[in-house]
Amino acid sequence: MLTENASAVIPVSLPWLGPEEAAAAADAVASGWVAQGPRVAAFEHEFAARVVSRHAVAVSSGTAGLHMALVALGIGPGDEVIVPSLSFIATANAVRYVGATPVFADVDPTTLNLVPGTIEPRVTSATRAVLLVHQAGIPADVDAIACLCSARGIALVEDAACAIGSTLRGVPIGGHSELVVFSFHPRKVLTTGEGGMVTTPRDDWAQRLRRLRDHGMSVSASDRHESTKPVFEQYLETAFNYRMTDIQAAVGRVQLSRLAEILVRRRALATRYQARLADIPGLVTAQDPPHGTTNYQSFWVTLPDGFPMSRDALLQEMMNERISPRRGIMAAHLEPAYQGHPHGPLPHTERLSRQSLILPLYPQMSAGQQDRVIAVVRRAAGMSA
Repeated sequence: MLTENASAVIPVSLPWLGPEEAAAAADAVASGWVAQGPRVAAFEHEFAARVVSRHAVAVSSGTAGLHMALVALGIGPGDEVIVPSLSFIATANAVRYVGATPVFADVDPTTLNLVPGTIEPRVTSATRAVLLVHQAGIPADVDAIACLCSARGIALVEDAACAIGSTLRGVPIGGHSELVVFSFHPRKVLTTGEGGMVTTPRDDWAQRLRRLRDHGMSVSASDRHESTKPVFEQYLETAFNYRMTDIQAAVGRVQLSRLAEILVRRRALATRYQARLADIPGLVTAQDPPHGTTNYQSFWVTLPDGFPMSRDALLQEMMNERISPRRGIMAAHLEPAYQGHPHGPLPHTERLSRQSLILPLYPQMSAGQQDRVIAVVRRAAGMSA
């Protein structure tokens, strides 16, 4: 735990890194193999086992993973992909990367996720896929959406950037669909600095994804290194430089070994927030959905209509108290990059983007630091701390 300092700024998030991660990274450097190599392969194997998937393919970022997943599906110009507007902008951007059109759907206001009732009205004859986000780590009901997609011949890709450690009906997120994408950005539950992972049960797609991340090469660097004869690789398609380094993978393996401990701590802090904020009328907080458990990658709250203070004013009040919250999940369709992009009604998305915020939560957070955050929210609601 961090040494508590009553005057220190409380960050919205803080990666839980220690001497074990530093030693693992140093070992990778000392080995001389710092690019994609044996540590990446070991990380992939361990990650696949953790999420109960046949294959895991390490990449340079979650966004790279989304891009490759859509390429693997053959999605391109003229195709539509249904996405939530209420998501980090990378979700919609990945669709544009392949020349397809993102179609924004609304979300359920209690989970922040797409549901069949918000997806179905957006399906057209051009719909090729649904990009389903597990927002802030809260698991979406993949089973229900997979039924909808299967009946219409639509592919399903899970954007699980925030969802490592979350579960759906007792099974870890990562093994339910043919393409699931994770992120290891520092704001996520596990971090490698930057990086991501794509999981799939299909041997052919795993092989293709490994080729796509490495310029389309027919053989890997490891294969060339281990060969006792000259190897002349071929470049089988136009592809990308989306590799993870062995230094990152070394850190990721240590982080993965600590996942259970990280989840216990995050859930304990979330439970404390829920208990201390439960009596504020109309306030909605992040919770486990009926169909699964969340990792509490972010602890969001939605202010009710008529709350004594606007969301933006509350953000400023927290910053005045040396607390660093964030606005709630962004609405991509309201950003300048999507100005003029056609969309249907998105009432829940727009309300959530206007009235929600993310409170600080990270494993090293002390009770005293959390009390400082809670006190500001309660004062803003006109209640005693």
